[in-house]
Amino acid sequence: MLDAEGRVVMVSGAARGIGRAVVLQLLASGFSVSAGVRDRHDLPPSNRLFTHRYDAEDPASADAWADATADRFGRIDAVVAAAGINPMARLLDRDDTALDALWAVNVKGPKHLVRAAWPHLVASGSGRVAILASLSGKRVANENMGYAASKFAAVALAHAIRREGWEHGIRATAICPGFVATDMTAHVTSHPREQMTQPEDLAVLIETVLRLPAHAVAAELLVNCRLEPTL
Repeated sequence: MLDAEGRVVMVSGAARGIGRAVVLQLLASGFSVSAGVRDRHDLPPSNRLFTHRYDAEDPASADAWADATADRFGRIDAVVAAAGINPMARLLDRDDTALDALWAVNVKGPKHLVRAAWPHLVASGSGRVAILASLSGKRVANENMGYAASKFAAVALAHAIRREGWEHGIRATAICPGFVATDMTAHVTSHPREQMTQPEDLAVLIETVLRLPAHAVAAELLVNCRLEPTL
């Protein structure tokens, strides 16, 4: 397992939900964390925590955040792309506004972020990337075609990162949870909220994939709170 001390992790979507849980977990384990947030946050102060504005829809924002992180810590060893959205985009919708937003945030956002951090991940020699995909990236279970398509693409992105970075020691994992008890699932009534995966539990799993050695990479991590025959 890789040692946490001295390693620097960029975490997008850090103000709430899974991203926030990842930040807290990594700080508790000894990592230094650069947290990308769009606006206000209540992350606890720490000399190992750096916060910077980040907008997943803006490629320049990714570049600015990566540059600022490298200036602050002198290195970047890992990226956790946790920023995501889930508006409804049905197959027969004539208006593609929601679909375009899904693609911009859930696919192009992490792509731009990893690209911005890439020289530092290469320099690390043991760069790690965790892309927050979803079980919706493994099967289509409801009418939100756009969300599923974006998460299928996010899984493909993780595989492409692993392939491109393999010889540089970079390893990437697609994290594919089902229902997680965050504000994104506040509307869900088909599964009891208290039985959903907790963000803190998912954060422990994400820390694990960031610390795995290069010869024990997990290409995909499927995490479910309910029994599904196909998974």
